[in-house]
Amino acid sequence: MGPRKTVLTTGEVAKICSVAPRTVSKWFDSGQLRGYRIPGSKDRRIPFEHLIRYMRAHGIPLNGLDSGRRRVLILDADATLCDTLRATLTRDGYEVTTAGSALEAGGAAHEVNPHVVLVDVSLPDVTPRTISRFFRSAAGLQPPRLIGIAAGLTEARGQALLQDGFDAYLSKPFDARSLVRLIEAAASPTPVHEMV
Repeated sequence: MGPRKTVLTTGEVAKICSVAPRTVSKWFDSGQLRGYRIPGSKDRRIPFEHLIRYMRAHGIPLNGLDSGRRRVLILDADATLCDTLRATLTRDGYEVTTAGSALEAGGAAHEVNPHVVLVDVSLPDVTPRTISRFFRSAAGLQPPRLIGIAAGLTEARGQALLQDGFDAYLSKPFDARSLVRLIEAAASPTPVHEMV
C-alpha cells in the first residue's frame, strides 16, 4: 500500500464511508463536505483533512480510512470454509473478518463496519430476517450489503432471502470467482439480485 492520498474523488470517499457516490456528491453540493471542483469539469475533489473533519462531525467510523479496501464479514460456523474464504478474498485485496456465530458477528460488525456480509443462512441460532434487521438498523453501522449462502440453496429460498432484505444469494459449494463477482455486484451502488 502506497502513501495515503491527500485529495480524494467522490468514489474514493464513498468507499471509505460505505455509501453510494451520489450520497457523497450530495454532501459536497450542499456544502456539508468541503472540497473543490476540477477547473473546466464537474468532477469534485475532497481534501483528506476535510473528509476526516466531516466523518468525525457525523459519527462515521474512521476505520475505513485504514486501507480504503472493501471490508467483508463472513458469518459461518464452518471454520475451514471461513479460513479458505479469508485467504482467497485477502489475496483479491479485501479485508476479511470471520465470525462463527451471530453474536460474534454483531460484535465484529461494530469493530470493522463491513461493506459486505456473507451469511450462512442455515445457521441454527438466528433467522435470515433477524440478521437483516440487525444490519439494517444497528446504530453506528452503515448498512452493509448482505449475501446469503447455504448448501443446496434453491431459487425459491433465494427469493425469500431477497424479500427478507438480502441483496444476493449463492449456493454452496461455489468457486472463488463467482463469489468475488457477486461481492462486487452486491457492493455496487445498484446491486444486482442474482444467484450464481
